[in-house]
Amino acid sequence: MKFPFRRNRLPPARVRVLMVCMGNICRSPMAEGMLRKYLAEREAARGEALPVHVDSAGTHGYHAGAAPDARAKAAAARRGIEIGGLKARQVTVEDFDVFDLVVAMDEDNLAALRDLADPDHHRKLRLLLDFAPLATPTRSVPDPYYGGMSGFERVLDLVEQAMAGLVDEIERLAESRVEPSAR
Repeated sequence: MKFPFRRNRLPPARVRVLMVCMGNICRSPMAEGMLRKYLAEREAARGEALPVHVDSAGTHGYHAGAAPDARAKAAAARRGIEIGGLKARQVTVEDFDVFDLVVAMDEDNLAALRDLADPDHHRKLRLLLDFAPLATPTRSVPDPYYGGMSGFERVLDLVEQAMAGLVDEIERLAESRVEPSAR
């Protein structure tokens, strides 16, 4: 079976995470890039790699094949995150078989994912800000597409609030998949 990933084959990983927004050119690529950055920082601090595959997609195919929005790339770059090499793609039914966590940026995209996924996969679906501290005033990352640069910065601020909690969840999932003899 061929999967629509950026590479011809998936790298070995115990945990696979898919970040999802509507068009896959603003929020989800920024979240993918920031998650990669946080995973690299955690790896550097602990001296060992966490076997994770991270990708992003959109619930709609409006921008399939397109690079991230220039404003998203610029905002991410200001925080040391490179997302220019990413290409937009649409979520597929097969993604629910492949990914362990499918993380939506907002309630509308979460609802679209629930409609697309078999009910057996609904346990994999989460809102990104579910991983943020309880003090976060919103549960949805707003779409910055029709606004100015400040909207992209706000998205990155919100995404960053969820990163530590998301990485902790990824570590829990990875640990639960280690063979007992390897612990």
